[in-house]
Amino acid sequence: MKWIVLSIVISLTAYTYLTLHYRKAEPGYRPYQDSRDHATVSRLLSAGYNRITASVQLPADVRQTRVSLGSSRPAEVHEVPGGLPAELSSTLIDQPILPQDFSQISAPAEASTVIPYADQFVCALPDNKHLPGETYVYRKDLELAIVPGFEHIDSDLLTRTREAIILLTVPVGTLQPGSYRVTLVGARHSKQWTLQVH
Repeated sequence: MKWIVLSIVISLTAYTYLTLHYRKAEPGYRPYQDSRDHATVSRLLSAGYNRITASVQLPADVRQTRVSLGSSRPAEVHEVPGGLPAELSSTLIDQPILPQDFSQISAPAEASTVIPYADQFVCALPDNKHLPGETYVYRKDLELAIVPGFEHIDSDLLTRTREAIILLTVPVGTLQPGSYRVTLVGARHSKQWTLQVH
């Protein structure tokens, strides 16, 4: 009996070591999701869009981060009807979950090609089962559509509040010089402003 127990212990130890040592660090291959992602990127490119992944931070205090947005002249933000632009909506395979509304938007009116472009806003979450997640900026010619993304919370957990402060940063080198019309896309209302990139 002791030889059986010993062989089981040795087998488990060897299996655990090999699994941990040779396991891939990145997520496993998901053929269905990867195919949809590839098809989405192909459709965006054929429609003339570039998809840019923006970094998202959730600062605790609006006042502390507002001063670091890098422009002395804030953009004039105005409200426009909500929803994705029609062309972008027809191009995307999976329609994103959109935030309900935005408030306290702090966006500079000017930016440089050599520093990241950042803006900050308070976002009304779609419900208490989602948190801010991967966010994309869709660029076509001189139009930018910022589409905040959300991650579903598993289990019975809920968010404490239906609002989130989001500091969004677009990486260096993704915006060429020009005068852009920026739309922060929401479900009920979107926000829009002009951005001059030098």
